[in-house]
Amino acid sequence: MPHLTGNDRYDLLILGSGSAAFAAAIKASELGARVAMTEHRVIGGTCVNVGCIPSKNLIHAAEIYYAPAHTAYQGLGRRSGKLDFAALIRQKDRLVETLRRKKYIDIAEGDENITILKGHARFISKHQLQVGDRVVEAPKFLIATGSRACIPEFPGMDQVTYLTSTEAFELKSLPKSMVIIGGGVIALELGQMFHRFGTKVTILLRGAHVLSEFDPEVAESIQKVLIEEGVGIYTHAVVNQLARTPRGISVVATVEGKPRRLVVERLLVACGRVPNSRDIGLEEAGVEVDEKGFVTVNSEMQTTADHIWAAGDVTGPPLATPVGAREGVVAAQNMLKGNHVTMDYTVIPRAVFTDPEVAAVGLSAAEARAKGMQVEADCLDLAHVPKAAAIYQTKGLVKMVIEKDTKRIVGVQLVANRGADLIHEAALAVKCRLTIDDLIGTIHVYPTMSEAIRMAAQIFTKDVSKLSCCAE
Repeated sequence: MPHLTGNDRYDLLILGSGSAAFAAAIKASELGARVAMTEHRVIGGTCVNVGCIPSKNLIHAAEIYYAPAHTAYQGLGRRSGKLDFAALIRQKDRLVETLRRKKYIDIAEGDENITILKGHARFISKHQLQVGDRVVEAPKFLIATGSRACIPEFPGMDQVTYLTSTEAFELKSLPKSMVIIGGGVIALELGQMFHRFGTKVTILLRGAHVLSEFDPEVAESIQKVLIEEGVGIYTHAVVNQLARTPRGISVVATVEGKPRRLVVERLLVACGRVPNSRDIGLEEAGVEVDEKGFVTVNSEMQTTADHIWAAGDVTGPPLATPVGAREGVVAAQNMLKGNHVTMDYTVIPRAVFTDPEVAAVGLSAAEARAKGMQVEADCLDLAHVPKAAAIYQTKGLVKMVIEKDTKRIVGVQLVANRGADLIHEAALAVKCRLTIDDLIGTIHVYPTMSEAIRMAAQIFTKDVSKLSCCAE
C-alpha cells in the first residue's frame, strides 16, 4: 500500500469537474469539508466547454445572420451580410475560455477547501483513488463523470470521419452539406444552426417525427417549421451503409421503405448520450450500474455502496445541467449532514433552442393517464396571441394538460418564440398546483408572449378567437 500524507486525504473526493461536481464541491465547502475534484480532460465538463454555452452562442449568431434575409417586415428589405465562420468560432472559443475561468477555475482556486487533481481517476479500493500517479483517499465519494456522445455501430462507421456535437463546435470552416443522424435535441439545434449559416442539412431519424419525448402535436409543429425553412427531414429512416468517396461521405439509407443515397461533406452523429462510467473502477468500490451503464442511485443520490453518491449525467435521464447541479447539492447535503434530502423530478422545465423554441414541464396527457389521472388536454394556436401576431411569430402552439375535476395544471408543452423563457410561468403553475382560474385571473403585461400561457388556460372554457385583447 502507498504511504499517504495529510495532503492525500480528503473529507470528500469527487470524480469529475463539471456542473454537478462543482455544485457539490461548493456545497461541501460551505459545510466545512475538505474536497478534491479530479479531471483528466478540461475543467468545467460538458456544459461550458462543448455544450450549453458554445451551442447557444452559435445558435444565436445563426439567428442574427439568417434574420435580415428572411424578415417578415416588408419595409426592412432583405439585406444579406458576409459570414466569417472561423471568426465566429474564435470568438466562441474566447467566450468559453472566459466562462471556464470565471465560473469554474477561479472559484476552485479561490476556495481553500477545494482542490483540483489532474489525471484520470479510478477506484483501487473502496476508499482510495488512483489519480494519475498519485493515490488519494477519503471516507466519502461522489461520482460525477458525466456523459459522452453515443456512437452506434452503423455499417461502414469505421471507414468514415464523423462529427459529434463536440467536434461540430470546433470546425474552422463551414461545411457545404451535412447529414445528421438522429432526431433529438442536438440534431434539431445544430441542424437549424448549420442550415442558417448556409449548409445544406439533411436529418435522418428512425421515428415518425422529431423529438420523440415530446407530444406529437408539439414535435410535428417544430418539424413543420424546420422543413418550411429548408432543412431536409427524413422520417422512418434506417442507415444501411456509410462510405468514404472522392466526393465526400456516402450515406445509404432506407427511407419510408425506399432506398436513398446522400453524398455530403460532413456527417454528424446525434444519437443521444452514454455515461462515462467505464474504466473508473466501480467494481472495486462496489458501485452497480444499470444495463446502459448509468450509475444506480436512490432518491438521495446514494449508490449501492453506502459511502459513495453520484450526480449528473452519469446517473441517467433527465440529462440537464441544472438537474445535475441540484443532484450534486442534494448528494453533498446527504453525505456530509445526513439530511436525507430527496430529488424531486416532477417539475423540471426543459427546452430545445431551435427558432421557435420548444419547451415542456410536468406531465403529458399520456403520462398523466398512465398514472391513473383523469385529465383534459387542448392546444392554443399562437395565431391567437396578440404579441405573436404583432411580431410575425405565429408559428407554434401551447398545449396544456389539466385535471378534469380540480382544473389543476399538471403539464404544459409549447413551441414559441422565446419558449424557453415562457415555460417558467408554467413550471411555477405546476409546482404550486395552480388551476386554470389562477392563471386566467392573473393580469399579464400586454402585449407579451407570456400571455400565451394565460390564453392556453382560457381555451378549456372559451373560444379565445372570439375574445377581445386581454379579456377573461
